[in-house]
Amino acid sequence: MKRWSVILAAIALSVALILAILELGPAGIDLRLPVAENMASSGVTHPVTAVLLNFRGYDTLLEVAVLLIALFGILAVGMEPLPSLVKPADPMLQRLARFACPLVIVAGVYLLWAGAFRPGGAFQAGALLAAAIVLLHLSGLWPGWGTPSWRQRLLLSGGFAVFLAVSVAMMGFGALLEYPQAYAGLLILLIESGLTLSLAAILAGLFLFLSRDTGGNP
Repeated sequence: MKRWSVILAAIALSVALILAILELGPAGIDLRLPVAENMASSGVTHPVTAVLLNFRGYDTLLEVAVLLIALFGILAVGMEPLPSLVKPADPMLQRLARFACPLVIVAGVYLLWAGAFRPGGAFQAGALLAAAIVLLHLSGLWPGWGTPSWRQRLLLSGGFAVFLAVSVAMMGFGALLEYPQAYAGLLILLIESGLTLSLAAILAGLFLFLSRDTGGNP
């Protein structure tokens, strides 16, 4: 009964949100033209990446901070670990994981690189890498995470630290995250590379830090 109550409440909320979206009027400001006019100075050729990492980079910085704080909150309150989802090792599943994960890593690297000129970027690449880690864990090839080691802490916070360091350095040019045009593309690639690794660790950590199978920290 409780399960059906939750399902019905979720459906009702979804319907309410859909109706609210349908009632929204046209946007008061059309930002497509200003974005297009400034693409040459953005360092990339894809408008979404230009907005997320250049024109409104501080929004993305805060989004990463929120994910990191959520993970730190889980570690701080010491939530009850999830029941183990790892069954006894299945050779076929392990072979599949070993075969699939290198392909997922290649796809993640491609999404990171492609974000400069087509849909992709750090969030998509990080999500793929996190999925590969969880797959390895569920197949018994990657242990759950206990108390984070210094290497894990560095990996978790490194992307945000790089983003913040670039932000502070750019203050010398007059504004937060205002890149010099000649180095904009390189700085965005540096930020996204760091974010890819950290986001992968954060997203995977939201699962692995709650796992009972803490057979050691890789």
